[in-house]
Amino acid sequence: MWKKHADELSASGLVERDKIQGKMSQQQCRSKPCKTRSTSLNTKKEKSSAWLGITSKKSPAQKTADGPCASGPGLLRNGNFERGPLPSQLRNTTVKDPHAIPEWEISGYVEYIESGRKQRDMLLVVPEGSFAVRLGNEASIKQRIKTIYSSKGWDSYAWSFMAEFEDVELLFHNTGSSDDAACGLVIDCVAMKTLNLPKRTNKNLLKNGDFEEGPYIIPNTTIGVLIPNGHGSALPGWIVESAKPIKYLDSAHYWVPSGKYAVELVAGMESAVAQVVKTVPGRVYALAFLVGDGNNACEGTMLVDAHAGVEKLRVVHESTGKGGSKRAELRFTSTAERTRIMFRSLSYNTRSDDLSSLCGPVIDDVTLLSVRVTHRLSF
Repeated sequence: MWKKHADELSASGLVERDKIQGKMSQQQCRSKPCKTRSTSLNTKKEKSSAWLGITSKKSPAQKTADGPCASGPGLLRNGNFERGPLPSQLRNTTVKDPHAIPEWEISGYVEYIESGRKQRDMLLVVPEGSFAVRLGNEASIKQRIKTIYSSKGWDSYAWSFMAEFEDVELLFHNTGSSDDAACGLVIDCVAMKTLNLPKRTNKNLLKNGDFEEGPYIIPNTTIGVLIPNGHGSALPGWIVESAKPIKYLDSAHYWVPSGKYAVELVAGMESAVAQVVKTVPGRVYALAFLVGDGNNACEGTMLVDAHAGVEKLRVVHESTGKGGSKRAELRFTSTAERTRIMFRSLSYNTRSDDLSSLCGPVIDDVTLLSVRVTHRLSF
């Protein structure tokens, strides 16, 4: 229902999907280890303080020197948290005033931390700039943003949402629980980008088959962007159909087979990406794609299954971890008016330089075309 509604609105030119992106790190506390936790975004109404709220209130757009308005790609206002509270608004590292951090409103136990600061015998690291915020149990930070109606211990995540009102409220909420309130996620570099909804063409029946439309990648970061499953996919046209996320890569930091962007199936059999496409029963189609590695020390045998309805093709790529790809093609006869195209990894790979970071096959340049079959007459 959400997907149908999104398509109708985008076709009318009234609304597009926006993507919210942030980087998160889970610190390990020595005395009391952190429990597994997550940071959630959703598009439920503002009645629930635990989620991204939607509001119909109108407020003028604001521009600041440290970042653009939300109508263009880039950091949110003070998205890198380099502008911090006044000394009088801090108790050690704890923020006392809900509005102490410029452009943000906080709730609960929130710390303003500086790179290089020590907590017990643990050194706190900030990946970009000098400052970041850390959320304790049930703590949150939020910011009101304008939508399209206006003129290494780190992971980078991306979500998307449908803009239903002129203003939305962005909120990050630590949903975990720990005996130590100071043991929480660190958030930095919150950015935003408008996503364009791609269309099918006579050269490709798939939307965004080259993966050139996707989440904003924060400059000077080399870790790619993780796209989790759910309806808020930040990869237009595609659905993450696995329990684990896939990774969005850029050619500035990875080897990309074609164009500037590609996707990596980083979690073995728990990584899959799919798209449903209209087909004509009885017609023959050709699904072509590239499988490779991202020049990220991901070595070994990589296995990828390409599915087109009930048909399947297994592709083997022997990776040296230095980049490279191979082209594969699956021809199939459609049996329905809608066919699910899916790519799933069947191998578990880790980087050879640290033997712990998950990695996997890179998928790029996916095309689907109808094939005319010529029948020869025999005499």
